[in-house]
Parts: sequence; C-alpha cells; structure tokens
Amino acid sequence: MYESFYNLKRNPFEISPDPSFLFPTRKHNEALAALYYGVRRHKGFVVMTGEVGTGKTLLVRCLLEVLNRSHVNYAYVYNTRLSALEFLQYVAGDFGIPTAGKSKPQLLLDFGTFLIRRHAEKLTTVLVVDEAHHLSLDVLEEVRLLTNLETTQQKLLQIVFAGQPELDEKLDSFELRQLKQRIAVRCSLGPLSSSETSGYIQRRLELCGLNGQAVLLFPENTIEAVYNKSAGIPRIINTVCENALINAYAKRASFVSPEIVEEVASDLRLGVVHRSQDKQDKKEGDIDNLEVWEAAKILLAFRELLRSTMPGSSDSRSTVSPGGKER
Repeated sequence: MYESFYNLKRNPFEISPDPSFLFPTRKHNEALAALYYGVRRHKGFVVMTGEVGTGKTLLVRCLLEVLNRSHVNYAYVYNTRLSALEFLQYVAGDFGIPTAGKSKPQLLLDFGTFLIRRHAEKLTTVLVVDEAHHLSLDVLEEVRLLTNLETTQQKLLQIVFAGQPELDEKLDSFELRQLKQRIAVRCSLGPLSSSETSGYIQRRLELCGLNGQAVLLFPENTIEAVYNKSAGIPRIINTVCENALINAYAKRASFVSPEIVEEVASDLRLGVVHRSQDKQDKKEGDIDNLEVWEAAKILLAFRELLRSTMPGSSDSRSTVSPGGKER
C-alpha cells in the first residue's frame, strides 16, 4: 500500500523471522556463533534464551539456513505443547523415521539406530526446539535421556533449545539439575540499545530500496521516539514502524514524525498492563513499581495498626482490613 509512495521495494517491517533481515548486533552475532559452534563441534546441548520479541526465532531460522547449506539433517520442533511420547513421535517423524503403531521402546530403538548410522557416515544430526520454555518436565527428562546417546568421543545428537527466560528458571531448578549439567553452551539475547535501534531501522529500509535515504523517511528524533516506545524490542520496533508508515501514508506525509509514532503507540496501547498480568508477573518473581507501591501501603497500614493497639492511643478502635485499608 505505502511501498510505492515511499519508493520501497517491499515491506521493511514484516514481523515474520526472515533471515535476510538479520541485523548483526554484538549480542546476536555472539548468539548465532555460539549456536553454530555448539552444533558443528558436537557439544551436545546448546541453550539460547531471551525476552519475547528479541529475535530468538530469527536466529533459529538463520541457524537452520546455515545447516541446510551444510547438508546437516535436523528436526525442528516449534510447537512444544506435547506429551513426552508425542514429542518423541514428532521428532522421529521429522527425521523421516516411521512412527505409526510403534511403542515408545520401539521408537527409541529405531531412533538410536538412525543416529548410529548417521554417525558412521560422519554426518551431523541436530534437534532444534523453539519455544522450549513450554516443554513439560517429563519432556525435558526425555531430552536428558536423549543426550545419553553418545560414543566415547562425542554426542550422537546435537540439541539446540531456544526459549524465553522461563526456560532458564526451569533448567536452574533442582529437578533438572542433571540436564543443566549437560549444557555445553549457553547464550542470551536482550533488547537493542538506542544506537542499535537506529541501525536496525535504517538497515531494514535500505534493504528495501532506500539506499542512503533511510534517514529522510525516519529522522533521528523519530527513531528516538520509536526506541522509547519499543524499549528496543525488535518485534515491537517492527510493529510501531509498520503502523507509523501506514499513518504517514494516510496523511500523505513525506516522512514519519515523532508525533505519528506517539499516535501509533497510543493506538497499540504500548505500556498498558492489566492487573491480571501484574499478578502473573508477581507469580514469576518480578517486582514492578505497582508491587512496590502496594507493599508500601501494606507497611504503612501495619504501622497504623501497631499504633492503634498501643496503650493510650486515640485510634485504638480503628481496624485494618486484610487488603491494608483502614475501616
């Protein structure tokens, strides 16, 4: 819609994980190098974590593209809401191993034979699991047992996990200490800095045809506004910039202004968090400003309660409700 108006060859801010749009920050380069090193050196188990929208799936797709070029056979699991048996069936099926009517012992036997044959042919076999933070403890235990498939010199199956920080919490748990000890390489992704956000936006625009003119469409103050609203999260940057281009096109504006970014952020309700989410964050151990404020109110109420119960207090008849408010 707006592409021809701004002389763009394609949409620069698609949220789909297209490897051609990889912006090589230091963190992303390190993570991709760690993944590739772990696979090619047969380290066995590699883990990458990062917050929502920081580019984990994009790096996974980049890794798969490299593996394709290297003629490495891999199974790619992207839906991790599976039972232990379903997980094994899915992985075996993706490797081309027949699974119909087979029991779990038969699947494991066939899978082991498959890996031994590939090792004898000096071929690398990789299991890549995206959204790994959703894996149940039963499935993670199956993964641990799969890591036992090895020779005296190296692992027969290379395993790559990508997931949100909750995956770190699971792997650091007491129940999974044996699996944690098998992790050979561990890396993480974070939000982009202000300068990286600028480079990220300009690179995408240049890849779509605005060679040397990206700064004209997204001036520095506009990029700063995008950074402030997105907190450097690539997926949110894409969403904000995409909607900002649509709004600018509707107004027939020659460039995207900070005011347009403000409008888009408001429409997208960026920064709005419902109380239900606050409660979920609390369960996960995160402390935000709202929780600190609630804790302060409870502390103040508790102090008032102590004063009211002291001898000679004029407020001795007041009480405090369980929520911390006086009645």
